[in-house]
Amino acid sequence: MTSELTNAVRARAICKSYAGTRVLHSVDLDVDKGEVVVIMGPSGSGKTTLLRSLNFLEQPDSGMVQIAGIRVTVEPKQHYTGRQKQEIQQIRRKSAMVFQSFNLFPHMTAIANVIEGLISVQGMAKAPATEKGMQLLERVGLAQKANDYPAHLSGGQKQRVAIARGLAMDPEVILFDEPTSALDPELRDDVLEVMRALARDGMTMIVVTHEVRFAKSVANRIIFMEQGSILENCPAKRFFSDLGNSRITQFLGQVD
Repeated sequence: MTSELTNAVRARAICKSYAGTRVLHSVDLDVDKGEVVVIMGPSGSGKTTLLRSLNFLEQPDSGMVQIAGIRVTVEPKQHYTGRQKQEIQQIRRKSAMVFQSFNLFPHMTAIANVIEGLISVQGMAKAPATEKGMQLLERVGLAQKANDYPAHLSGGQKQRVAIARGLAMDPEVILFDEPTSALDPELRDDVLEVMRALARDGMTMIVVTHEVRFAKSVANRIIFMEQGSILENCPAKRFFSDLGNSRITQFLGQVD
């Protein structure tokens, strides 16, 4: 890894337990600016918990998270201070989250979903927000669906609207939590192509996914997790060659 100055994301000693069961075991992570990191591993390995801990949708029990130069350190059994709460809000504004289940507002059109944060969080006037929102819907191939409600969109279209919504806030990092796992196979490619285009544009991305083809074609690096720890962290080409790790070979045989 390169120096801290080039890190878009830096995490140290992230621990998390639920009801006495340790889910993350002192996990360290570095992601450089413009890098695409894919996190893989079996269900229950801690992938999503780690991702959600990076923007504090899950509060780590302890550890340090730094995104876009904003750092928050959590001590065991600590309640957030006022300053930490402000820093967490800054981290969330610098790091968009794209969820498996889309999380669109059902009572809002596609364009209204995209621009909601621009208006309510950034205080942008509706006209320039709408102009920016339309540009983003065009970017994900959905300008023609701007006035449609989520109920009238396919799963793949909903996910692309969710990506446009994340991009509206001009994030430095986008976190993807299994963005295609809820989609039928024929709907996945459009979403994956949008993500490939973001990678080509230099967007920093951390992606939890089982999409081997996407990981092979786009990821700079693969992180493999099991039982709350990082078992492997290496360049994608090396990961998909013979690492000599029977556990990873077994996993890839199941998902590829």
